[in-house]
Amino acid sequence: MLGRTEFGLTLPYTGAGTGFCHGYIKDETAQCGGVSFHVRPRVSPFSGHGALNRGTQFQRVQFSRRSPSPPPAFLTAQARCHLPGMEVVGLVCVAVAVLTWGFLRVRDLAERMRSPEQAGLPGAGSRALLVIAHPDDEAMFFAPTVLGLARLEQRVFLLCFSTGNYYNQGEIRRKELLQSCDVLGIPPPNVTIIDNSEFPDDPGVQWDTERVANTLLQHININDINLVVTFDAEGVSGHSNHIALYKAVRALHSEGKLPKGCSVLTLQSVNVLRKYLYFLDLPWSLLSPQDVLFMLTSQEVARAKKAMSCHHSQLLWFRRLYIIFSRYMRINSLQFL
Repeated sequence: MLGRTEFGLTLPYTGAGTGFCHGYIKDETAQCGGVSFHVRPRVSPFSGHGALNRGTQFQRVQFSRRSPSPPPAFLTAQARCHLPGMEVVGLVCVAVAVLTWGFLRVRDLAERMRSPEQAGLPGAGSRALLVIAHPDDEAMFFAPTVLGLARLEQRVFLLCFSTGNYYNQGEIRRKELLQSCDVLGIPPPNVTIIDNSEFPDDPGVQWDTERVANTLLQHININDINLVVTFDAEGVSGHSNHIALYKAVRALHSEGKLPKGCSVLTLQSVNVLRKYLYFLDLPWSLLSPQDVLFMLTSQEVARAKKAMSCHHSQLLWFRRLYIIFSRYMRINSLQFL
């Protein structure tokens, strides 16, 4: 009968390299970390018939596989057969914390969208003005905002600063814009399209900020507008005409020329990856800080696509891909000035 002997040795774990194990030997069985090993002592002429003592050399160590599975990681002398479960527990805690924070964030956004006052938006019955540079901007970029404002029972007006006549299609695009607005719920009397040589559809022409601002302010005052929505400083696509609208609104806001109680929302520009892969952008949009977030239901997405399809003259192959993949057909994140 072999007695119990404390030991420390390097064991060749099958399929996992080797690791140092500290345990004990009793009756030719090594116990370490819940795993049993059969050991064969090397007979020494100085120790009789193979007694196991401290320092005894082992001829071979084999798995008996008596436990359900081998140790999950290398065992160290410091670990003293302690299994590395704390790392798993830590990862689980982090995952739970992130998911909880995400859930609370989404719930908070949902509550804010139910109550426009909580989101900082004017209440039901207010008058919102969407300011765009070209026909198709309303559907290509702002459809979630237009439909979201309608959901909040706000009256939406639209001011377009050009007919989109860059390729001499101005009259065609004017009609397409009216059709698109009708799909989005903006009646023709609420749509104003400017046809002025001072505001050509041309990315190479810089619109005069003061003239744009004066035209916009006149329209705001005539229609008693409570909320102005337009592009941000990057213009979503970087188009100079989009950016000119932002500069004009910014100037009115900073100079205090807007009517009392009139707020300004700008559409957030995002990087190319987020712009064209909405399914990757969705969690980022939900968790990123913004003042207002509009997300469309599946029925509203179909409506936005229908509005964009009204712009037949613009439906080139890459715009068809845009309709399928772009986040702006489904999500609008906006910031107040």
